[in-house]
Amino acid sequence: MSHKAGFVSIIGKPNVGKSTLMNALIGEKLSIITPKAQTTRHRILGIVNEEDFQIVFSDTPGIIKPKYGLQESMMTAVGGALQDADLILFVTDINEQFDENDVLQKIAHNQIPLVVLINKIDHATQEQVAEKTAYWQEKLNPKHIFAISALHQYNLEGLLPLILDSLPEHPAYYDKEDLTDRTQRFFVSEIIREKIFNNYQKEIPYSTEVIVTAFKEEEKIIRISAEIIVERDSQKNILIGKGGASLKKVGMEARKDIEKFLDSKVFLETFVKVIPDWRSKKNYLKNFGYES
Repeated sequence: MSHKAGFVSIIGKPNVGKSTLMNALIGEKLSIITPKAQTTRHRILGIVNEEDFQIVFSDTPGIIKPKYGLQESMMTAVGGALQDADLILFVTDINEQFDENDVLQKIAHNQIPLVVLINKIDHATQEQVAEKTAYWQEKLNPKHIFAISALHQYNLEGLLPLILDSLPEHPAYYDKEDLTDRTQRFFVSEIIREKIFNNYQKEIPYSTEVIVTAFKEEEKIIRISAEIIVERDSQKNILIGKGGASLKKVGMEARKDIEKFLDSKVFLETFVKVIPDWRSKKNYLKNFGYES
């Protein structure tokens, strides 16, 4: 029996629902999801294994014009995902206005087969969907266009046959037991970061990095220590909150999700550390696992 395997890159601008789509396609919550743009910072692989195929999905940061080192690294991750891809799933939002060409430049002159997914169509009219479909057909001439709702998993069933059709015959790239290429520590830090995105406003989420400094598995509990990095003392004060209340809330919400993710009882402690301007410093970005 022949075996297919290949890479499918999910790309688009921020806040179009790429992470929701990836989680729906692999049937697990790997990518963190918040209502804020630019939540995804790394390229995260989600692997779907069956006896006769392996699909390696890449969730990538939303495409933007980078303003500092961290964002440059995020765009490097997008470039890497495009180079590897056997198929590109380009996610766009039904209400999105395309007045800029950053995204289109990245994919328009690419030789890789392209599928356009018009997301968030829950409240759209038939006319809106038809109009957007015609627009993307003319703009990109893709292999196929689907109107979907990733959140409600609407109209995703036609995607799998199309994806398999685009993959080459190849042995599996990863162990058939693998669900992702990332470690448990990575996902723990992402869960904490998700709670920060959901609990704080303005620049706090964007100025924050989470590093797991200790991960100790004992017989009945996993003990985790995490450092939350910010750029200024004022951000540290906001993050901790009056009498430590804000940080405590983040810790409590994160611990619940981490316990679900690890399927174990967890003791989580968090510390806040100030590293001025870390988002623009190459050595810190490298230490924090960002691509250069």
